[in-house]
Amino acid sequence: MSKQPISLDEALAGFDQVWSPRIVAFVNDYDVRVAKFAGEHVWHVHEHTDEFFLVLDGEIRIALRDGEEREVVLPKGSAFVVPRGVYHKPSSVDGASVLLFEPTGTLSVGDEHDPVPEHVDTTTGHVVA
Repeated sequence: MSKQPISLDEALAGFDQVWSPRIVAFVNDYDVRVAKFAGEHVWHVHEHTDEFFLVLDGEIRIALRDGEEREVVLPKGSAFVVPRGVYHKPSSVDGASVLLFEPTGTLSVGDEHDPVPEHVDTTTGHVVA
């Protein structure tokens, strides 16, 4: 990782793939990741960790199954935490750039998930050079 400030705009400009998070920094045992969202992800759950979303550009929706099925809408500048153990499915109609904060090694499709479509990268993140 760089010992210099990190431009999130430059990191996001360095790749085109959606649903393929890039690790821009490490904080203790956590990754700071950026990702591009477009279309739908997959229903999944992280059994042992919360997942933090901060919308840098665009708008995302997160469908949740937490006792009831519901959806939260996050416009640019909004943050939301999906609690551990809650099934969720992020999506973005018009595309979005998102910052995520989660423990190093966390799979992008969680511990359990529906079948993963080709456009979703099953990864623990790709380190930005």
